[in-house]
Amino acid sequence: MPQHWVLHVDMDQFLVAVELLRRPELAGKPVVVGGRGDPTERAVVSTASYEAREHGVRSGLALKLALRRCPDAVFLPVDFPVYEEASARVMETLRAFPGATVEVLGWDEAFVGIETDDPVATAGEVRAAVLEATGLHCSVGIGDTLVRAKIATDFGKPQGTYMLTRDTWMEVMGARPTTALWGVGNRIGARLEAIGIRTVADLAAADEEGLVGAFGPSSGAHLGRLGRGGGRSRPDDTPWVARAHGRETTYQQDLATAEEVLAAITELAERVVVDCRKEGREVARVHLKVRFAPFFTFTKVRKLPAPTLEVEVIAQTAFALYLALDDTRPVRLLGVRGEMVPPEGGY
Repeated sequence: MPQHWVLHVDMDQFLVAVELLRRPELAGKPVVVGGRGDPTERAVVSTASYEAREHGVRSGLALKLALRRCPDAVFLPVDFPVYEEASARVMETLRAFPGATVEVLGWDEAFVGIETDDPVATAGEVRAAVLEATGLHCSVGIGDTLVRAKIATDFGKPQGTYMLTRDTWMEVMGARPTTALWGVGNRIGARLEAIGIRTVADLAAADEEGLVGAFGPSSGAHLGRLGRGGGRSRPDDTPWVARAHGRETTYQQDLATAEEVLAAITELAERVVVDCRKEGREVARVHLKVRFAPFFTFTKVRKLPAPTLEVEVIAQTAFALYLALDDTRPVRLLGVRGEMVPPEGGY
């Protein structure tokens, strides 16, 4: 009887790969997708080709720094509609596999739950089907849990397949730092190290009571499972329901006055309300993100007296959060996020 497996399908250099389909002459060159494609402007790298990554260009890096690290790179603007269309074709291809349960993680990755006697062969079929349908390459991680499948993918990149199971987990991951785990960043890694947990093996063997004491009942238990590669073994294809909608902008010229900040916040609030109206749900909490020059970022949140879709109420609440920071430095980035009331029946 076929066994249930989880495949983690991750598109290779997705945005760059989509761009190469319409600009094949750029194949093999360092390519950076980000902002409006102008490295003199304030924007960050969305995706870099493998050739650009060899020069230290990574997602989230300022375009100006990317240019310094790789002066020969070709910079291209982000083209959301094209990427969304390509992503939709990828997900349609995955859902076409008989008996597949597809849990979408983003534009360029998804978990696929499937029954098969030969998961490696099935992963190869998935890669071939995606390539045929879209012209794009992907890598596939195979696991008996979502965590193991997700982490396995990195070992198979690019254009490859790798398997991690309960039997091989500790052999492959045990000696690696905790930051090699999905969802464990430098901050959590440092907190774990402060209590003597440095490797995945350390975390797997850690006393749960100690983890709960340091991280709380939910996060502590989750970290323990993560160290063992545990957690869910079946993807969930329940349609994703947004909890919030947000908009943010990095300004090419710093906002120097409160009046400029209010005008910018109002424009962002208008866009947030448009998004929330499409959901048919009112905003219950307003989140504000402010980045002062040169690079100091703060986030604040406030619950509204009553849920609303009134732009003025949302904008004034966000502006009050800005004023409460009592900081007169120029503003280089603003973000407004509206956290909506739950849908009927909950999430």
